[in-house]
Amino acid sequence: MISTANYSQKLNDAGIRPSVQRVAIYAYLCQHPVHPDIETIYADLAPDYATLSKTTVYNTLKLFEEKKLVQSIKIEDDKLRFDADISEHKHFKCLKCCKIIDIFDNKKNTPELPEGFTQSKVQTYIWGLCPDCQ
Repeated sequence: MISTANYSQKLNDAGIRPSVQRVAIYAYLCQHPVHPDIETIYADLAPDYATLSKTTVYNTLKLFEEKKLVQSIKIEDDKLRFDADISEHKHFKCLKCCKIIDIFDNKKNTPELPEGFTQSKVQTYIWGLCPDCQ
């Protein structure tokens, strides 16, 4: 587990002022790789941070995404989830238990684009049954 000082340094390195709430949100994402949504992050952190609001969580996550510290994933129609692992990988959602699992493989996820195109993000979503639910 990374220390709070290391989370603060990571935010500093990204050009983000490491407030107590920002460090807590980033640490939560790094320590809970379950792709939480804003409501989950808020519900889990609010008891320990009296001044935390859903708006603060939303704005912080938006800032983190702009600075390439986290990625948002839209594997469900009604929720935006967040992942602190910004390496290239796929997301698998089990249709029975609803867990979202990172899938790492050696295959390149990046499609070949025609000349003149520039890509900024590639995400691959897979739906099915995890080994526990089959």
